[in-house]
Amino acid sequence: MTAPTQSPPSGVGDPSGQKAARSFVVAMNSAIRAVRLYPVENAAVQKAIAELGSSAERVREGEGSCALRRVGDFLFVNDTRLRLTFDNYAAVASLLGMFREAGIGGIGLFDKPLPRAWVVLLSFLQSPPLEYPEEERLAQLSARLETAQVHDFELFPASDEQDEPESDLDSKEKARQTYVRSLDVTREVITSARLGRSPGLKRVKRAVQGIVDSILTDSASMMGLTTLRDFDEYTFVHSVNVCILAVALGRRLGLSKIQLLDLGLAALLHDIGKSRIPLELLNKRGQLDSDDRLILQQHTWQGVLAMFALPTGGVRPWRSMTAAYEHHMRTDLSGYPKVSRPRKLSLFSKVIAVADGFDAATTTRVYQDSPWTPADVVRGMRDNPRLGLDPVVVKAFINLTGIYPVGTVVVLDTFELAIVLASNPDETALSRPIIRILMDDRGNLLDDATPLDLTVRAANGQFARTIIRTEDPQRYGINIGDYFA
Repeated sequence: MTAPTQSPPSGVGDPSGQKAARSFVVAMNSAIRAVRLYPVENAAVQKAIAELGSSAERVREGEGSCALRRVGDFLFVNDTRLRLTFDNYAAVASLLGMFREAGIGGIGLFDKPLPRAWVVLLSFLQSPPLEYPEEERLAQLSARLETAQVHDFELFPASDEQDEPESDLDSKEKARQTYVRSLDVTREVITSARLGRSPGLKRVKRAVQGIVDSILTDSASMMGLTTLRDFDEYTFVHSVNVCILAVALGRRLGLSKIQLLDLGLAALLHDIGKSRIPLELLNKRGQLDSDDRLILQQHTWQGVLAMFALPTGGVRPWRSMTAAYEHHMRTDLSGYPKVSRPRKLSLFSKVIAVADGFDAATTTRVYQDSPWTPADVVRGMRDNPRLGLDPVVVKAFINLTGIYPVGTVVVLDTFELAIVLASNPDETALSRPIIRILMDDRGNLLDDATPLDLTVRAANGQFARTIIRTEDPQRYGINIGDYFA
């Protein structure tokens, strides 16, 4: 048998290695989902396992071995550190969380595992021995594999190596890494709360610190990542997106860095109460009835109780508790939970309400097949007082995003189709964002990624291009996230 590689991971690898590594990780995540959702004999499971086996074999044939390792907040396939892209960020975040929960640092393959061996391994990874301390789970999982007579894998202990220095990453990859780290942390906190465990706030605060630092240094990259959507990970992705939007909005409102850290923590935990709502309700398809809505609305005050259960060293996150309780109340207190006496909402609650409403309305969910366009949501926030949002905070949000927020697909007066990359740094040009042309005036797809500033004028002094309307990206088969990951 060929033993898995044991050398310490070192770099990003060559392009062919990146491609094989990416295919392996995405295939493993797809197989995990299939095993979770369907019985073993289902065709979807068989197909996913076959693809996983093929992708692992391609790695082994190309490099002589196949091992998947977690080192800090990075995944390595053999010596290749996986670069984050749109098509693998959800898989990377999911596997990081699964390895951490299972108490392992990675998996090595001996030769070519049979389909049964893959199914047994993936099933065990999805139901780790949580009754044991984290440092004992690897031994317990290894014993389970031995009992099941599966000898095709080696489980590695969690690595004590530090994260790769982020100075080695470009600004966009730093933003992606911060995003995935935050997604992993959010999954850990909400999942642990759902299982009755008490995760600490240390990793959460570290993730928020990363988001705040990214917003302060390269807000465009972080704002662009809020266009990423993963349907199966809605609660986690939504929490991270709301944190990014809230921190960016807080910065626009002039909050200090310490205040931004508090705001980011409150935003990341604003939906922690959903850990106490039945999963079948959170994943229910179609419109919710009145009873369902009453149960779902409990997540606000349940969030306060969930945060009381967090080990905090005696310092409670009071602002986070307040925001979790208030973020659906509306400024006129007509929302929920209902209150018996007048109260003034906190600034954090008002900011998170705007960020939460924007992300929720622009996202496909189990009970919302047709999300609104970002421009329509911003317009509704501005013009519809029944939404109960603070008008000053909404105005600041529009100043942050522009009239056409990041990810909006627009038609220009040149009949070209474009996507909004960022708001214009000129605050007087809210209707003239930075764009990228997707299609020419004849409908031909373009690969040119050059950003264009809509404030640029032609030789005659007129604007060279002007937005005339927004468009539904699904009509053109456009996946918004492809342009920001």
